[in-house]
Amino acid sequence: MITVKGDKCPLFILDTEHTTYAMKVLGSGHMEHLYYGRKIRLDSEDGLTEQHEFAPGTSVVYSAEQKNFSLEDMRLEMSSYGKGDVREAFIEVVNPDGSMTSDLLYSEYSQSTGRDGGSEGLPTSYGPSAEVLTITLSDKANGLSLELIYTVYSETDVITRMTRLTNFSDSAVRIRKIMSTQIDFDPDNYVFTTFTGAWAREMKRTDMSVSSARLVNSTYTGNSSNRANPFVMLSKRGCTEDYGDVYGFNLVYSGNHYESVEKSPYGKVRFLSGINPDSFEWKLEKGESFLTPEAVMTYSHRGYNGMSGQMHDFVSKHILRGPWKDRLRPVLLNSWEASYFKISEGKLLRLARKAKQVGIELFVMDDGWFGERNDDTTSLGDWFPDTGKLPGGLKGICDKVRALGLDFGIWVEPEMVSRESGLYLAHPEWAMEIPGKEHSEGRNQIILDLSSKEVQDHIIRVMSHVFSSADISYVKWDMNRNFSDVFSRSLPPDRQGEVTHRYILGLYRIMKELTEKFPEILFEGCASGGNRFDLGILSYFPQIWGSDDTDAAVRAEIQNGYSYGYPMSCVTSHVSDCPNHQTLRRTPIETRFNVASFGVLGYECNLVDMSKDDIDAVTAQIAMYKKWREVMQFGRFYRGSSVNDSRSCDGDALGAPGMSLLEVLPGNDTSWTVVSPDRSSAVSMTMQFLTHPNAQWGVLKPKGLEESFKYHIAGRKMKFDLREFGGLINYVAPIHVKQDSLQHRTIARFYKMRSEEESHDMYGDAMMYAGVHLRSAFASGGYNENMRYYPDFGSRIYTIERIGG
Repeated sequence: MITVKGDKCPLFILDTEHTTYAMKVLGSGHMEHLYYGRKIRLDSEDGLTEQHEFAPGTSVVYSAEQKNFSLEDMRLEMSSYGKGDVREAFIEVVNPDGSMTSDLLYSEYSQSTGRDGGSEGLPTSYGPSAEVLTITLSDKANGLSLELIYTVYSETDVITRMTRLTNFSDSAVRIRKIMSTQIDFDPDNYVFTTFTGAWAREMKRTDMSVSSARLVNSTYTGNSSNRANPFVMLSKRGCTEDYGDVYGFNLVYSGNHYESVEKSPYGKVRFLSGINPDSFEWKLEKGESFLTPEAVMTYSHRGYNGMSGQMHDFVSKHILRGPWKDRLRPVLLNSWEASYFKISEGKLLRLARKAKQVGIELFVMDDGWFGERNDDTTSLGDWFPDTGKLPGGLKGICDKVRALGLDFGIWVEPEMVSRESGLYLAHPEWAMEIPGKEHSEGRNQIILDLSSKEVQDHIIRVMSHVFSSADISYVKWDMNRNFSDVFSRSLPPDRQGEVTHRYILGLYRIMKELTEKFPEILFEGCASGGNRFDLGILSYFPQIWGSDDTDAAVRAEIQNGYSYGYPMSCVTSHVSDCPNHQTLRRTPIETRFNVASFGVLGYECNLVDMSKDDIDAVTAQIAMYKKWREVMQFGRFYRGSSVNDSRSCDGDALGAPGMSLLEVLPGNDTSWTVVSPDRSSAVSMTMQFLTHPNAQWGVLKPKGLEESFKYHIAGRKMKFDLREFGGLINYVAPIHVKQDSLQHRTIARFYKMRSEEESHDMYGDAMMYAGVHLRSAFASGGYNENMRYYPDFGSRIYTIERIGG
C-alpha cells in the first residue's frame, strides 16, 4: 500500500505485508530516506527525520539560506554531483556548458496501479495489482527532470525502483552515470555479500564487512557475468539462515551492472545499483528520455532463508511469464557430453532410444548440427542443417525422435558469428569489431552487433525459420564469449559509449519477438553456463543453465549460491558421466542425481555406454523425480548447513572442507529442504564432501514444515556396488575374495549393497527442532544392513509426507 501525507513536503509510506519503506520531502526540496525494514506504524515523520543544527566539520553547506545541514551527512533517496555530497553519486550528467553539477529537487508525484512487464525496450516486473509511485524531481537551471519510479508488490514483500531522466533543455546532455536505486542506511554493522566466480565455478558466496572503503560488485564483460552476479545481499552482522536482518537486491538487466556499498565518515551506509558507469555514456538529445533497468529489493528479519523465499516468490509471480511459467518442466537428455561435435543421425537415435527406455521425456541435440560445424572454429551464423550428419535435416531427425515418444529440442547461439562462415563473408559489417584494427576473439567467434536493428531483424527472421522448420519443443539459447573491441558501425563516434546498453536492448527485442511468436517452445538461457544468469533473461526464458560444470561437489555450492536469489524452477542441472568432464572428479551416481534433482533435472551422459547397474539407477532416479517433480521444481526452498558455514563474515576461511581429516569442520556438509505450498510434503537432501574417521552420527533437521502436522519420513532406496568396499568384502564373505578379481566382479554383478532403512513418524516441530537421528555411518569397523554407507561425496534424499492429511 502507498500512503502519502502532506502537500508541500509530503511523506511517502510504502507498505508491504511485512515491510515499510518511508521517505520525506525536505524544505530544501531534497528527498530524505527515512526508513526501510520491518513493518512499522507511521502517521507522521516525527522522530524519523534527521535533526541538524550545524553542518559537520569541513563539509559543504547546501545553501546560504540553509546552513544547518550538508548533503554529505543526509540520508538521501538520490544523490548528485556538485552540491556537497562527496559520497558516490546516483547520477552524473555533463550539462551543455560542460559543468557536471546537478540539483534535482522535488516537483510532484503521481500514483497508478498495474504493471505490464515492459517499458521502453526493457523488461520489467508485472502485476495487475502492483502499486506504482512516481516522484518527479527537477533541475530547473539545467532543464532536467528525474523520475523516481517505485513499484510495490505487497504479497511478496518486494519493492522495485527505476529511474527516468528527461532532457527539457535546448541542447543535448551526456549521461555518464545513472543508477536504478539508492538507499542510505543509518549507522550499523553491515555485511555485504556477493556471488562471484568464473567459468565452471559460478556463484561463490563472499561476505565482507562494510567499512570506510567502498565495496563494489560489478561486471565489465558485456553481460551480467559469472564474475559477479547482480544479486547481492546486505545484512546486519550476526545474521544467519533463519534469524537476523537482511536486504536482498537484484537488477532486471543482462548487461554490465554495478552494485556498491560505502560507509561515510559519519557512519551512514549507502547502497547503489544500476548500469555500470565504466565506459558507459549516453547522449540525451533535447526532448529525449532515458530509462534505467528495474532494481529489485526486499527485506526480511527472518534471515537469509526468509529473504530468499520472498525473492523466489517475486521472481515466480512477477518476472517469469508465458505458458511455461508454472508448467512442469520435462526431464531431458542433452547430447553434448555424449557426442560433443561428433554427432550423426544414427548416434543421436541410439541415444534417444536409450533415453526413452529410462524415462527421459525430451531429447536435445546440442552443438554440431548446422553448417560445417565439426569444431568451434566455424559455421556460427549458418543456421541450416548439415545433411551429411542429418540426411533428413532438422525435420527428419525431429520426426524420428518424436516417433520414439520423445519431445525434441535443439541448441543455438544466434548472437555469434564465425569468421569462417557464409554470414561473415556476406556481412562482415555486422560483426562487433573495430575496422582496421586487429580483433581479440573469444572461443574462435565474434559477437554480432545487436545494437543494429538490421542485425536484430536478421536474427529474428533466421531463427523463426529454424524454429518452424520442425516440431521443436525446446531451444537452448547459448552465448559463449565476453565482449571485446566494443564498437558499432551503426553508431557515430560520439555514441560509441551506448553500444553495450543498446546491444542488450536489441537482445531483449529479439527474445521478446521470438518467445511471443513461439510461446509453446520451452526456451532455456545459457552463456557458457552461468555467464548471463539474471532477471532480464528470466523475463523471456523461464530457466537458465546454471553452469557448464556438472561435477556434483561443485554443483552443490553453485546451486546453493543461486538459491539465495533465484527459485529452483529457474535453475537447470544435469547428471553427467564419471569421472566428470570438467574436474575429473569421481562422485557416486546417486549423489549426482540427488544434487541435480533440486531444480530442473536433466541428463548429459552417454546412456548407450552406461553399465546395466547405472542404467537401473537412472531409471529409478527419473521415476522418483517424476513423482516428486512438482515439489522439487516449485516448492519453497530452504538451506540448512552448507559450504558457506566455513566462512566468517569477512570471507576468511575458518575451516574449508579438507583442511583437516581429523575433525568434522563447518562447511563439510550441505543440506536442503524443499516444501510444497500446503506443507503436506517435502524432500530433504544431505551431502558431505569428505568422510571423517570414527564419525558415525548424523542428525537431519528439515525446515519449513508445519509444526502441528505429523509426517512420515523415509530415505530413498539405493543400491551400491560391492566393489566400493574393496578388500573389506572379506570381513563378511565366507570365503576369501581377491580384490578386483573375476570372482570379485562376478559377485558384484549379482549382489548389490542396499541402503539402510530409514523410516520414522514424527511431528513437524520434532523434526525441525530436535532433528531426525539417522542410522550410524560406516566408522572403520562393523557392518550390518542398517549401516549408513556414507563415503566421500556421499548423500541421501529423504521424502516427507503428511500422515492423514
